[in-house]
Amino acid sequence: MSDSEDESPDRQLKFVVMGDGASGKTSLCMRYAQEQFSKQYGQTVGLDFYLKRINLQGSMNVALQVWDIGGQTLGGTMLSNYIFGAHGVLLVYDITNYSSFENLEDWYAAVKKVCGTGPMPHMALVGNKSDLEHMRTVKADKHQKFAQDHFMSSYFISAKTGDSVSLCFQKIAADILQVKLTKPEVEQHQRVVKAEYLGLNGTSSVTLQFDSVQTDGDKLERVQILPILIKIGGTVDSEPALRSAETLLSRVRASPPAYWLEKGLKPEIAFLCIGYT
Repeated sequence: MSDSEDESPDRQLKFVVMGDGASGKTSLCMRYAQEQFSKQYGQTVGLDFYLKRINLQGSMNVALQVWDIGGQTLGGTMLSNYIFGAHGVLLVYDITNYSSFENLEDWYAAVKKVCGTGPMPHMALVGNKSDLEHMRTVKADKHQKFAQDHFMSSYFISAKTGDSVSLCFQKIAADILQVKLTKPEVEQHQRVVKAEYLGLNGTSSVTLQFDSVQTDGDKLERVQILPILIKIGGTVDSEPALRSAETLLSRVRASPPAYWLEKGLKPEIAFLCIGYT
């Protein structure tokens, strides 16, 4: 992936990010384009623009124009102008706010109205704040049904941690341009976390890759495991997350994941702290 302004892009794509206010649209755009996250909420008035240059398959340079649309524009006279010409539309909602999910029908209708009988842009359903899985009010099956009913691609991301953000945009761009991401490309855009664990004889570190961060589910998969202490910026994220992780810890002790065994990790002494890199 490249952000070099000296490289002439082979293609330019317009992405429009839409959804209710406070669903995390601006945080998503800033995380993707600038690798930044602000805990302070500021309402987007009208729209903001972001530019991200990426590379697909090692040879195709693509400039992504990301339009961050303010939540209050729904029903406004300018919304159709913002949507016009979009190659991709990301409908974003907050998985802890059910009304933000319900209102997606109105946002989808706004896109459909602009397109009329013509082709629709690539439509992506994006559930944000996956780091707050313990506070989820929108069940995953409702998310998937909405995506299937409206012929949308489907993503769960966390603008706060960066989990799956880059991969989400990369996959949408690849789908629009009808190119297939290589395995190295997919791995490059997966969130990498540095897990530090304390053993009886000192401290050691290991870097692991997680496709996504989840804290529930019956399966003990690599992507569903969190440490007891979840540290972002040096502070514990939330007590509910700790309780969820403690539940998982008991499961891991009973049945350690294969990749732990391969690395010789002991469930009872790992899961001590984690920091996002």
